[in-house]
Amino acid sequence: MGIEWSALAPELLVRLDRSQRGTLGAQLQHELREAVRSGRLAAGERLPSTRALARELGVSRGLAQECYEQLVAEGYLIARSGSGTRVAAARAVAPPVPREATPPALDVDFGTGVPDIARFPMRDWLWAINEAGRSAPLNIGDYGDAAGRPELRAVLAAYLRRVRAAAAGPETLVVTNGFTQALALVLRVLADHGHGLLGVEDPGHRDWRAIAERAGLRPVPIAVDGDGARTAEAPADVRAVVLTPAHQTPTGAVLTADRRHETVAWADARSGIVVEDDYDAEFRYDRQAVGALQGLAPDRVFLIGSVSKVLGPSLRLGWVVCPPELVDDVARAKRLADRGTPALDQLALARLIESGRYDRHLRRMRGVYARKHRALIAALAEHAPAVRLTGLAAGFHAVARLPAGTDEIAIARAARARRVVVHPMADYRLGPPDHSPQLVLGFGQISGDLLPPEIWDGHPVATRRGSSARPCPATVRRTTSSSSTLR
Repeated sequence: MGIEWSALAPELLVRLDRSQRGTLGAQLQHELREAVRSGRLAAGERLPSTRALARELGVSRGLAQECYEQLVAEGYLIARSGSGTRVAAARAVAPPVPREATPPALDVDFGTGVPDIARFPMRDWLWAINEAGRSAPLNIGDYGDAAGRPELRAVLAAYLRRVRAAAAGPETLVVTNGFTQALALVLRVLADHGHGLLGVEDPGHRDWRAIAERAGLRPVPIAVDGDGARTAEAPADVRAVVLTPAHQTPTGAVLTADRRHETVAWADARSGIVVEDDYDAEFRYDRQAVGALQGLAPDRVFLIGSVSKVLGPSLRLGWVVCPPELVDDVARAKRLADRGTPALDQLALARLIESGRYDRHLRRMRGVYARKHRALIAALAEHAPAVRLTGLAAGFHAVARLPAGTDEIAIARAARARRVVVHPMADYRLGPPDHSPQLVLGFGQISGDLLPPEIWDGHPVATRRGSSARPCPATVRRTTSSSSTLR
């Protein structure tokens, strides 16, 4: 039962500040709305009469009446003859739950999938934005084609043919808001076409499973070994898989030529679909990058990429090259999702690639990550020689294989207590752990020549060559990011 107000206590309910800009009526409406939203005025509570409200606040009765009428029209209040004006039940809400405090800053973050965002090419991007705005067509403010600006689609298709050996054309390419949206759109289309299961690499990217389930698909594990995903061994009722052929997440394996041909044969035999996450394809250290799997079977493979690793994840620019018969479905899903990616950003990316500045920045970052790559190898060899690093052929994460019997989860927890983030391989497993103890170490954000040995201190892996492990100053950039970034 609501409280029966006989008068109004201004300090409790509303405050009107005559020195503020804006009308007193607007202030009064705002104060009463917030009182209802916050729960200070509960559902069913009776408000004072307009005469009493006007007297207590020192305003005209007409102003109070207009305020009540407006809030009744909006549904915050109800007015009934003989019952007065009360708070509507549908508008009363509970007080907001306080947000958790910001976690403390980390000293060392080996989060995976995170590039060196401090090296974002701001000068080049501002130049590209200016060029795009200066030459933008008059219809730049319109929705346009949800599949993307024709200028960017043409440039991206040519770039992917040149750099990734993809079978790409503007007519088969859809521009998206990063990798995550591209994957969600493709999986939604697959679900609409009758797919119920989705093969995902195990171990594999953690967010894929949630995206698949949201699209209406059930993820099924596909085993991974040193040659990449073993797609040919997928259960008989699986007709679609998501793979990272260029640099498997998180093991770092590169899909071998034999496995590539097996995967294409599997897709042909089952009328299946491969969704290729072109993850880390831009950063290869041992030899030239392997071309995209999509080039072998463009009618069976979706090729998804983004600028998240080369430029930065906050740009939210990605793309998907589709099998010809499915491109219209993906474009329609994109239109229904958000009507298209921001046009000016698309034109800016097109200008950045056309000008050669994108390639120049990519070459520069390959050198940067190669130095970080060597620093990680040297630091681990010095401070934890019992740890073997694998998966270093490309990208900016590696797998640290720990001595048998080591508890990878305990090490990750102990590291977190020391304000250091590492990820145990168990985080990437779909099924129960069946592997030797391993940690996944991202080195995209590390800096300096050495890594602090204290992250291993007190564990079986902390065995410095010739002596016990000794602390040294941390030379890793402080960051507050501790999770992997999905493009």
